[in-house]
Amino acid sequence: MTTVLNVEAVNRSFGERQVLKDVSFSVGTGRLTGFVGANGAGKTTTMRIVLGVLGADSGTVSWRGAPVTRAARQSFGYMPEERGLYPKMTVGEQIVYLGRLHGLSAADARQRTTALLERLELTERAGETVEKLSLGNQQRAQIAAALVHDPELLVLDEPFSGLDPIAVEKVLAVLRERARAGAAVLFSSHQLELVERLCDDLVIIADGTIRAAGPRATLREQYTLPRYRIEVDGDAGWLRDEPGVTLTELDGAHAVFDLTPGADDQTVLRSALARGPVRAFAPVRPTLAEIFHEVIQ
Repeated sequence: MTTVLNVEAVNRSFGERQVLKDVSFSVGTGRLTGFVGANGAGKTTTMRIVLGVLGADSGTVSWRGAPVTRAARQSFGYMPEERGLYPKMTVGEQIVYLGRLHGLSAADARQRTTALLERLELTERAGETVEKLSLGNQQRAQIAAALVHDPELLVLDEPFSGLDPIAVEKVLAVLRERARAGAAVLFSSHQLELVERLCDDLVIIADGTIRAAGPRATLREQYTLPRYRIEVDGDAGWLRDEPGVTLTELDGAHAVFDLTPGADDQTVLRSALARGPVRAFAPVRPTLAEIFHEVIQ
């Protein structure tokens, strides 16, 4: 992974209230970075500082190893959580217009707009004004607006809000395509199951402080409890009497159990094998929701 965006020790206050406290994380090319936290945790403020909409009280934001300039931000794409399109303009006109603001020629802006609307299944809505669109279609139009200039960095604040399941799948596919093409993608969402499916890297923020950050697989390993799932022939109830084992689930031949400190999973496996065939035995990896709730406590 090549790191392109670095947020380093960023602080920000509004009046007497400090909303960001030494926030640091990075985003890499070709990577989808999920940025998660409760309402008021600091996600939107951080994104606005990255984009230059707000200034930091202290700390730095760098792009490709240098301070972020206005020219660099021309290569960024941004979708705010709030509806930000002009309600009286048609969808097609608006996306072309925004592409032109990012420096595209009229022909390129029209070509990219046509391709994006087709990809997001909005072609039939191109001539409609934004205010006449459903909330889900407005959301897709905003995503098209953020993508039209083929940004190197894509910053999306709650991109899945208001989308039905089919539209969510469509947007997921588009974001994956952009990452495979080399874009760096930073997105926030309250829908943790979607973040888990989509992200390569994860940043968790709570009360303005980064509580965890890194590749998704690494965090899952880091926060894995000494918990195991086993499937045997017959009843697994014998695990109740196994030293160091605490059963958390038992359903006939299937069981989930925790190990006390110092207990050995291989000892449990040998005990199981002594009783007959073992069909499955593996550690239980935590979900993103479980990691999130653990680190924000």
